[in-house]
Amino acid sequence: MSEVTVRSVVYQIDGQPYEGRLAFDAEHKGARPGLLMAPNWMGVSAGAEEIAKSVAAKGYVVLIADVYGQAVRPQNADQAGAAMMPLKDDRALLRKRMQAAFEQLQKQGEAAVDTSKLAVFGFCFGGCCALDLARTGAPVKAAVSFHGTLDSPNPGDAQNIKGSVLVLHGAADPLVPKEQLPAFEDEMNAAKVDWQLLSYGGAVHSFTDPHANVPGKMMYDAKTAKRAFKSMHDLLDEVFKG
Repeated sequence: MSEVTVRSVVYQIDGQPYEGRLAFDAEHKGARPGLLMAPNWMGVSAGAEEIAKSVAAKGYVVLIADVYGQAVRPQNADQAGAAMMPLKDDRALLRKRMQAAFEQLQKQGEAAVDTSKLAVFGFCFGGCCALDLARTGAPVKAAVSFHGTLDSPNPGDAQNIKGSVLVLHGAADPLVPKEQLPAFEDEMNAAKVDWQLLSYGGAVHSFTDPHANVPGKMMYDAKTAKRAFKSMHDLLDEVFKG
């Protein structure tokens, strides 16, 4: 089996350096579908790289987006929160940084990307990032959120969504306010988006993160994680078909 290679991708936004990670099979010479991955609030990390590698092994070129900047690599929850909240509060800035990473996925020279087959996915805060990129009208065939928040400061932006939306939600997640679910459904329905929301019984926040271990709040759930990743890959197979 071919080894997945991980390379740094350094780029500029407003004159400041950002550094993502590109995961791909270097032995594959043809163009492959490109996926932009928005990591959880810890940003570009070893854990994010492991996820990117496992997804790339399925036949994709995966770029981990850096939405914080090259110099910002949170080491604990306090640092992660301090990095995340300014972007949660300024969605225009968040979208600008996601759009810049999306452009890098398409134009980086390390691995050939089929630009007719693009998607975005993310985890926790990254789920919010993935949905917000779709709301900009970016040409993604799918946007997938794993245990992410669903709110939008302007629900009308959903009219811009061009692809399918898949939300993978822990039914017992205390960090995603319950009222966000019906609001999200209303937002998607009003914009006539092709959407799915899968709610996993008993799962709390961070159910895909093997390092999550805060009972009742953030916990890894291997069975739910397996089901959720399968749902994402099934959708990608569907939207990239042909």
